[in-house]
Amino acid sequence: MSSTDLARLALPAGPGSSGSAAARLTRRQKAAIIVRFLLNEGADVPLTDLPEGLQAELTTQMGSMRYVDRTTLTAVVSEFSEELEAMGLTFPRGVAGALSALDGRISAQTAARLRKEAGVRQFGDPWQQVCNADAQHLLNILQSESTEVAAILLSKLDVTRAAELLGRLPGATARRITYAVSQTEAATPDAVDRIGLSLAAQLHQVPPTAFDSGPVERVGAILNYSQAATRDDVLTGLEETDLAFARLVRKAIFTFANIPDRINPRDVPTITRDMPRQDLAPALAAALASGDDDLIGAATFLLDSLSKRMGDALRDEIDEQGTVSAKDGEAAMTAVINTIRTLEASGEITLLVPEDDTSEP
Repeated sequence: MSSTDLARLALPAGPGSSGSAAARLTRRQKAAIIVRFLLNEGADVPLTDLPEGLQAELTTQMGSMRYVDRTTLTAVVSEFSEELEAMGLTFPRGVAGALSALDGRISAQTAARLRKEAGVRQFGDPWQQVCNADAQHLLNILQSESTEVAAILLSKLDVTRAAELLGRLPGATARRITYAVSQTEAATPDAVDRIGLSLAAQLHQVPPTAFDSGPVERVGAILNYSQAATRDDVLTGLEETDLAFARLVRKAIFTFANIPDRINPRDVPTITRDMPRQDLAPALAAALASGDDDLIGAATFLLDSLSKRMGDALRDEIDEQGTVSAKDGEAAMTAVINTIRTLEASGEITLLVPEDDTSEP
């Protein structure tokens, strides 16, 4: 049963019911009977979703009632069941409910404007939004807000997540916030709710971005599919312009030469199993004949990570390839990388994280 159902039952007079005693009851009395009946049956009745006025009226009504006979109870429950069965469609309550129902289906700009104009919460309980925020946003709040607000936030989080965030804060900050938690005993529900609204508003003030990934990931993805000469030239230029950014891009790039650093040897049989032979053998042949130590090392790594039987069979195929042109060899190596990326996306393999190299080039 939803709060909409309860609200409808608690509305002023509607059509009468089949029982004579039930017919003399008001809609609010019937609502009180239904709620009491459901609570007795152990049901979870979402009374907190009702407007505060209706919650107060329902509570007062329940407090004024004493006894209902079985015949009247049966009549009221039957009427309620008939109304539920006759209900074809319900709509969310107010603009806040409509925004929640349309989340992801209207533009973020339109939703933000409607929230601002109507002065409503975005999605019900603001603390649920805050607690579901990513760790970095929560760390920013814990370090930028007052110690008292940070203590309230820490108290609202799941203890496991609160402990994780506390461990990532500077020691002095963590100690201040932890002590402030001991001072939150007198915090009122209204004050905590206002803090939640304020923090939720901060989270939604982050402007929407046009790209799903960061600049490092975008540049790295582009260079992954670029020709080797173009990639090397761009990286050289980046290092001259912004060395820190260039290092991050190098870590994001995954080419054939990076295979030994990014692939677990145990995953190589899975990769070669899914790799079309018309791509794998030419890629290895071109790499071994390239004269480039990194490419030769990558090809050798793949061959050495296979069983002796499979490795020997693949070496025979490489010998049969003869000379592979630079263009065909690079295309074959790209096909190998694409297969690896596909296997990673499907969860069949996991790429290793490259070690952080802070040395000067």
